[in-house]
Amino acid sequence: QGVPCANGHRCCPRGSHCSADGQSCIVSPGTGASHVAPRAVPCPDGRSECPDDATCCVTTSGAWGCCPMPQASCCADKVHCCPHATVCDLARGRCLSPIGDVPVRTKFPAWKRQPPVPVAPRQVLCPDGRSACPDGATCCQLPSAQYGCCPLQNAVCCSDGRHCCPQGTACDLERAICTAAQPPPLLPRARDVRCDEVTSCPDGNTCCRLSSGAWGCCPLEEAVCCPDHVHCCPQGYTCDPEGGTCLQEGGGRRPWVQKTPALRRGGDVRCDEVTSCPDGNTCCRLSSGAWGCCP
Repeated sequence: QGVPCANGHRCCPRGSHCSADGQSCIVSPGTGASHVAPRAVPCPDGRSECPDDATCCVTTSGAWGCCPMPQASCCADKVHCCPHATVCDLARGRCLSPIGDVPVRTKFPAWKRQPPVPVAPRQVLCPDGRSACPDGATCCQLPSAQYGCCPLQNAVCCSDGRHCCPQGTACDLERAICTAAQPPPLLPRARDVRCDEVTSCPDGNTCCRLSSGAWGCCPLEEAVCCPDHVHCCPQGYTCDPEGGTCLQEGGGRRPWVQKTPALRRGGDVRCDEVTSCPDGNTCCRLSSGAWGCCP
């Protein structure tokens, strides 16, 4: 429901209009602001912010940084992050989830919040280096080998050079539809780390006692449990309670990691003797005959 500008190349959000020079979008009277500002995620310090599809995470310097994923998990080393609902495995540099592991991502610095300013419409540069599409669109090659614009972000360009589909779908040119991507096959159950008969930690963690006496999980493999019953350090390090860090023989130093409470064992939905889905899911057969998980 955007508003097209007079030159036919740009547009503005509903409730605004194009400036005379066509370089910015101005909110119509009565909407309470003079310009349309880009959306951003404010960080807890009230002074920093990240892009709208990012997550604020503290960095090793204590300043705020941005993880380039929405609702991400901030890793304990204050350098990396993982997608939503996954667990950081810093020892192997992976993000763990029931449907497969992915590499950890690196954060970038956040920027200071600025007052609203006129926003020039951004453009997406196409691979040929000469063509461009509006922000939020995707460059797709036409039958002529030139580039056209699909009005969808991160779209799938169809092989016929004329159509495109939303992200996460596939082109079905015979039926002229976009089909949902095949769900990933169910993986064998991740091996939990057993703390005792009733509690466990995720694979790649280490069981450490909390100050309450209950088991906690250190998100490091074969970690060193610190005597304060709150923190832990990587293998080969010793805990330095005074400095709140982990010391390595030879002078190496890194921030120590805070433990989380261990999980009560069980709760997975069993599909058969060797496969299962996370709690709250449903086992459904895939077209291959293997089990899949419906969330």
